[in-house]
Amino acid sequence: MVQRLLLKRPLSAHIHRLVLLLLLAVNIYPLLWMILNSLKTEQELSMNPFGVARKPMWSNYIEAWKVAKLGPYLVNSITVTLASVVLTLLVGALAAFFLSRFEFKSKGFLLVYFTFGMLIPIHATLVPLFIEMRTFNLLDNRLTLLFPYTAFNLPITIFILAGFMNAFPKEVEEAGIVDGCSVMGVFGRLIIPMLTPALATAFIINFLNNWNEFSFALVLISDSALKTLPLGLANFAGQYNRSYTLQMAGLTIVLVPTLLFYLSVQKYLTAGMTAGAVKG
Repeated sequence: MVQRLLLKRPLSAHIHRLVLLLLLAVNIYPLLWMILNSLKTEQELSMNPFGVARKPMWSNYIEAWKVAKLGPYLVNSITVTLASVVLTLLVGALAAFFLSRFEFKSKGFLLVYFTFGMLIPIHATLVPLFIEMRTFNLLDNRLTLLFPYTAFNLPITIFILAGFMNAFPKEVEEAGIVDGCSVMGVFGRLIIPMLTPALATAFIINFLNNWNEFSFALVLISDSALKTLPLGLANFAGQYNRSYTLQMAGLTIVLVPTLLFYLSVQKYLTAGMTAGAVKG
């Protein structure tokens, strides 16, 4: 029965599946190669870089954890990432609500303004942002990364949420007003519950962007107690510069939380994107 169904599929479907499998192999091979080599000795890596470790060196992970100081950096990454994501979603949802549900004179300009924010390469703002943060004495503290992470994720967040809100019928808000809700009551009690799929999508995108961010953390943070996970990997420079197995073990440790997070929330990302596409 399964063979009959496969035979009935058009040739384009088989080509499409083959291309997807090739793309999957191209993307997953470097990760598998990194994980396999993280379990080898340096000598075994140089002699057999593409094989499986004869005796897995789990001690590489313990050593990499100590060298990169991943314990405190993991706590810093979680704190900064979650705080900036929550702030971005709060500000972005309010901005999207007023841009999507209200008519005012400068609405078109503001929409273009926020959309234009997605086109600016964020690394072009590193030097001016560093000077600005230094002027306001905001370097090297718990709030340093909160501002740029929130600011640079706001455009895409507003774009996603406003596009999703545009599909909501006006009758929902009118019913809320008739029942005695204020504007913020309509937002909190009616709009936010309906916005859940889009909020989940924006949460995932913001989380991954902030978790993997390196440049702003490198330029704006010099205090070792405030560094994040990507900066911890820089500790392999110097005497550990040629310790490739330790570097791969450290990269694997940093990769695991991101991978688990993405796999656990992937269905919400797909649902949010699909719902927005249909209703938009």
